[in-house]
Amino acid sequence: MFDTTTATALWGAVVVSGLYHGANPGMGWPLAVSAALMDRKGRSLWRALAALAGGHLLAMAAILFPFGALVFLVRWQEAIQIGAASLVIAMGLYLLVNRRHPRFLARVPPTRLALWSFLAAMAHGAGLMLVPIYLGICDAMDENAAGVLMAGRPGAAVLVALVHTVAMFAAGAGFAFTVYRWFGLKALSRSWFNLDAIWALSLVLIGSVSLVSVIG
Repeated sequence: MFDTTTATALWGAVVVSGLYHGANPGMGWPLAVSAALMDRKGRSLWRALAALAGGHLLAMAAILFPFGALVFLVRWQEAIQIGAASLVIAMGLYLLVNRRHPRFLARVPPTRLALWSFLAAMAHGAGLMLVPIYLGICDAMDENAAGVLMAGRPGAAVLVALVHTVAMFAAGAGFAFTVYRWFGLKALSRSWFNLDAIWALSLVLIGSVSLVSVIG
């Protein structure tokens, strides 16, 4: 049997976290606007957004796949979940203390948006945010179905990463297209919004909820 209520809530969290990442300027959608304005071509916006989404997807997969492999170790699944939740909390606390963006991101050429997106997502712990959600989705499967479904868990990691990235792309594209079409970068610079503190707090929150659900 599959816990549909829990699964629905967890998949909702995958989508919401993707929308959240996409809306955050720190994930790069202003770079897509800049590329389109510099080239004076609307299609440059979508090429840049696609590159950013590709890099983000690779970062999600790079984090989720190792945990997908670890889930096979059912005997230690609870310990794995506790460790993952603690890691997410630690990352959130670190980002709350250290608000500076990693300097190495500034060294990535603007022509390599996929690489920049991959490194930005890794540096900000975007993939880590998905780990407790992904492990929760695996946990929503009861013991009788576990043997059958465990073989599909790496596939579940792919699906989580894809769903999250599609939501991220949609949110980022919405902001980027609106700014490019009607406002321009000058308006963006006058009304810049920073979600770094909220991002860090959300990592702490998600990690804490996951930790309580495991040890509670």
